[in-house]
Amino acid sequence: MASPLPVILLHGAWQGSWVWEKFSPALAAAGFRPIAVDLPGNGADDTPAEKVSLDLYLTRLRRVLDATGGRVAVIAHSGGGVVASALAEAAPDKIAGIVYIAGMMLPSGLGYGDLVRSALPDHPEAAGISPHLIWSDDGLLSRVPTEAAIRHFFNDLPEEEAAYAAARLTPQAEGGRALVARLTPGRFGRVPRLYVEATDDRSVYIFLQRRMQALVPGAEVATLATGHAPHVSAPALLAAPVIAFLHRMV
Repeated sequence: MASPLPVILLHGAWQGSWVWEKFSPALAAAGFRPIAVDLPGNGADDTPAEKVSLDLYLTRLRRVLDATGGRVAVIAHSGGGVVASALAEAAPDKIAGIVYIAGMMLPSGLGYGDLVRSALPDHPEAAGISPHLIWSDDGLLSRVPTEAAIRHFFNDLPEEEAAYAAARLTPQAEGGRALVARLTPGRFGRVPRLYVEATDDRSVYIFLQRRMQALVPGAEVATLATGHAPHVSAPALLAAPVIAFLHRMV
């Protein structure tokens, strides 16, 4: 009997592996092996902010890949999408497929900040959480105030659950947030992709999600009427398209 396909779960900025607590059981029940990670400097990982970078993220994930001993799928939320794309570029033969959940599926060399700036003249709301961030004196770390997190990240959760999730966010190293991946058609471009768009997202707004889909064509698309984090607010709803996609990767 074949071993379950490992599925690496990548969180977004200010988050940690805890965001997958409600979603991981659905993957396991469907016959997959979820592996939720804390990226360096996030969640319970105490890597100093000045050491955090995309290269360090990839070094950590290559160790996870090596430990699995075979191919894996990757599910990435929000800013974790850039990391997933870079991992596919680095190890395309090991990546069976990528699922982006309201994720930053960006073309080579383009940062999410560049995408937002291009949208601001017509969509001032595109700034999302950025105007609300509280920065450390050295500019290496940012954190999200609770009320802003509830409005932008967890707007579709009941009030108490939203407040609980917002309270679990941790400071984010800027070296792990302002990311730009260098991608090629022959490596990243040959990995199957699913983009799960969230139409009530108040962080990565739907017009930004669809702009990224246009800039990086070729992904399957599933549409959910949720906020920014459906794996937290609507795990069963999210599971249906994700599991269907993953089954085709086995």
